[in-house]
This record gives sequence, structure tokens and C-alpha cells, in this order.
Amino acid sequence: MRRVHPIETESYRIMRELVDLSDFGPLSRAVAERVIHASADLEYAETLVLDEESLRNGLEALSNGAPVVADVGMVAAGITGRETLCLVSNPRARKLSEESGITRSAAGFRIAASEVGSGAVWVVGNAPTALFELLELDVDPVLVIGLPVGFVGAVESKERLIESELPAVANHGRKGGSAVATAALNALIYYEED
Repeated sequence: MRRVHPIETESYRIMRELVDLSDFGPLSRAVAERVIHASADLEYAETLVLDEESLRNGLEALSNGAPVVADVGMVAAGITGRETLCLVSNPRARKLSEESGITRSAAGFRIAASEVGSGAVWVVGNAPTALFELLELDVDPVLVIGLPVGFVGAVESKERLIESELPAVANHGRKGGSAVATAALNALIYYEED
């Protein structure tokens, strides 16, 4: 069982005074709160794209041991309580990246797709190229957390994810990152119904 430190409890209390998420469904609220807490950025209350049914399916899949695939090591390291598959540093990804002219994150996702098959949870917090690659692959994800950060490709990759109608957590704009993506997934891993 996860023990919550008093500082975290106080931080959530302050955040809840600053932003009203009462219109969100319970899972959407849990994800939004953890993302806002991780980033101290209240704008996520307006920019996150959340779907309660997709989150419920993701939660159920995680509870049943669905594989989790991460784009980069920082995302994998931030996912607590679950093993993840992250191939960005794998020699096979390095080789595929060099041969195909794609990033190692995209190469890692291409390789992971052949290993995990359908029903995985995919988490992108850093590499828009990995998200673009995922959108081109023949996979049937149970949930995609697509929250890459940056000035090149981040906005476009997230908008394509939203338009794809895949079950997803995303946001509009340049903001995102490893901490935000892992916060979204950890919200589901540690979700407890009242």
C-alpha cells in the first residue's frame, strides 16, 4: 500500500483551492490532479483531453497486468509500481534508428509493437517521434498517454493522437514531459475508488 507523505497531502489541498475539477469524472479528476500536482501548472485543467471510458478501460487493463511501454528512460523510471518496456537504449533500437533514419525512441516503439501486441498501455512523455511512430503502427492499444513536450512535433503529434480517436490522454499545446506523462499513468496505477 502506498503511504502518502503529509507534504503531498498539503500540496493537494492547496491545489484543490486553486482549481475546480468538480466537473471531471472520477478517473479524469484523478489524472488531472496528479498531472497538475506534478507540474504545478493549473493550465492543464483547461488543456487536458480526457475520456472517462478510456481511462476506465486503461485502469482495468493495468489491473489485469497489461504491458506498459515507455518512450524514454525518464518516463520508465517515473512509473512506479509497474514494470515497463523501454527500448530506447536497446542495441536493436540503436541499429534500427541508424538504418532507418528514425529516432531511437521511434525505433524502440517499432520494436516494442512486435513484442507486446495488442492491449498495451503506451506512454509518451518526451519524444513526439515515438508518438508519430505509434500512430503509424498496426497496434491496438488499450490506452495511449501522449504528453510529449517541445517545440518540434509535440503539438502536431498530440493533435494527431486526439484526431485518431484512439483511447488516449493528451493535451493541447507544447507543454508535457516525462513527469507529466508518468503522473497520468501513476494516477491510474494508484487509483482507489472512494
